[in-house]
Amino acid sequence: MADPPGCCSTCATCLLCPYSCQWITAKKEKRKGLRTTKYDCSWFLFLFCVFLFTLVWLYFAIIILNDFHNFNEFIFRQKKLWLDWSLVLLIATAVLISYSSVLLVLALCLQLCGQPLKLHWVHKVLLILTALVVAAAFTGLGIKWAEEWKSAWISLQATGPFLHIGAVGGMTLLAWPLASFIYRTHSTGLRVFVLLVYCAAMIALYLAPLGITSPCIMEENQLPPKPALVGHRGAPMLAPENTLMSLHKAVDCDVQVFETDVMVSADGVPFLMHDEELTRTTNVQAVFPERAALNSTAFNWTDLQQLDAGSWFLERRPFPTVQSLSPGDRQEAAEQRIPSLEQALEAAKHSNLSIMFDLRPENHSDYQNFVNVTLGVILQSGIPLQQVLWLPDGFREDVKQQAPGVQHVYGRKRVENEKEPVLHVNLPYQDMSSEEIRQYRRDNISVNLYVVNQPWLFSVLWCSGVSSVTTNACQVLKEMEHPIWLLPSSTYFMIWVVVDCVSFLIIIWAFVLMK
Repeated sequence: MADPPGCCSTCATCLLCPYSCQWITAKKEKRKGLRTTKYDCSWFLFLFCVFLFTLVWLYFAIIILNDFHNFNEFIFRQKKLWLDWSLVLLIATAVLISYSSVLLVLALCLQLCGQPLKLHWVHKVLLILTALVVAAAFTGLGIKWAEEWKSAWISLQATGPFLHIGAVGGMTLLAWPLASFIYRTHSTGLRVFVLLVYCAAMIALYLAPLGITSPCIMEENQLPPKPALVGHRGAPMLAPENTLMSLHKAVDCDVQVFETDVMVSADGVPFLMHDEELTRTTNVQAVFPERAALNSTAFNWTDLQQLDAGSWFLERRPFPTVQSLSPGDRQEAAEQRIPSLEQALEAAKHSNLSIMFDLRPENHSDYQNFVNVTLGVILQSGIPLQQVLWLPDGFREDVKQQAPGVQHVYGRKRVENEKEPVLHVNLPYQDMSSEEIRQYRRDNISVNLYVVNQPWLFSVLWCSGVSSVTTNACQVLKEMEHPIWLLPSSTYFMIWVVVDCVSFLIIIWAFVLMK
C-alpha cells in the first residue's frame, strides 16, 4: 500500500509502533507485502464497539455521581470501610476510555496513511478485558442499583440535544478515514456494505431530534419558579449531618425545610440520627466498644450525649467540600454532639425553618410509643405546627387527631378515591416523570423530589415545575439563578437544521477530497 501524499514514512512508522507493537518501517512493510485483511477489519470493528461501550459507561459514571454518596454509605454499612468510591470509579473509567480512544485514533490515522491495521495480540487481550470489565459494571449496576437506569433516562432530557450534536460531529469526522477505506478496498461488496451502514447511521442521527424531548425546550416566559430547597440532613457538605451546625448552615443556604431523621432513646428522648447504628457518624466504637453494634434506640440519652458527632466528618471527609472548611468551621464541627429533637425544633423555630422528618426504625415493636413521644415533644416545643412536615406512615391517623395542624407528606403517588386529598408528596426523583410533575402542579399538589445534587438534574426538575428538591448541595443550588440551559423550540429547530446541513456538506467534501 502506498502512502498518500502528506503521510511521511516516519509518521507511518510512529503510528505502527504503538498499534502493532512492532518497529516496522514503511519500506520493510512493503517488502513483506502486509495488507489489512478481513480479520484485521473485524478487530478494528471490535475496537470501535469497545470504544463506544466504554464511552456509554463514562456517561453513566458521570450521571450516577448524583447518587454516589448513597453507595459510599452502603459500602460502609456492609464493610465498615469509608472511601469515596466515586474517585475509584472515575479513575478506572478514565483509564479504560483513554486506552480505547488512543487505539481508535491510531487505527484511524493508520487508515488515512494507507498502513495495515495489524493490531497486536496484547491489545486484543486488553480490549477483551476492557469489554468484560465494562459489561460487569453494567451488570452490577442493573442488579444492585437498578434505579440508576431511570436516572440515565432523565439525564437524556438534559443532555439529549448536546449528545446529538456531539454524535453528529463524531460521525462526520469519521468520513475521512471511511472514504480512505472505501477508495482503497478492492471488495465491492464490503465497500457497499460499509457505505450503507454509515449512511443509515447518519440518517438516523440527522432525524434523532424528532425523538428528543426535554422540559427545558420552552420559552423563557414559560419557565416555572425556582424549586425550594430542602436540606438533606441539613447541609451535609458543609457540616456533620443531622447536627445543629448542619441546620444552621442550611439556613445560610436559604433552605426552607430541614429534612432529618428521628429516633427515640431507650429512656424516651427523641434525637436526630439516620443510621440504625451509631458507628458511621459518632465515635461510639471508642466510647462504648462493646455496645457499638447495638441499635441507636438501645442507648439512653445520657450515653448519647457522651458521643462525638462531628470529628468523623473531618476525618473521613464524606464530601470534597470538607477540605475547604475554614478553621472556625472545623473547630465547630469537631464540637458537635447528637442533638435532641427538642433542640432541633427550637433552632428551626428561631430560624423560621420548617422541619420534615422520618421516624425510625419503622419495624420497632414500640413504634406507637415513639410516635406519641415525638408528638409530645413537638406540641411542647411551641413551634407553629404548619412548620412541621410529618413523613411517617405509621399511626398517621393518630397524629392527625392529636396535632391537626401538622402538614402530612406522603411517600407515594396519589391514588384514585382518596379519603382525604393528598397535598404533599415526597418521592425519589426517578419516580416521577416530567408529565406527572406538571399534572401535580396543575392540581396544586406540592411535589418534593430527593436527593438532587447535580445542577443538570436540578435544571431538568426546575423546567418540569417541581415544587422543591431535597439536596446535599444546597450551597451549589442556591447560587443557580437559571437552569443550565433553556432553548425556545424555534431556536433548537434552527440549531438542528444547521448542524445537519453542515455535517452533510463536510461529509461530501471529505469523500471528494479523498478521491
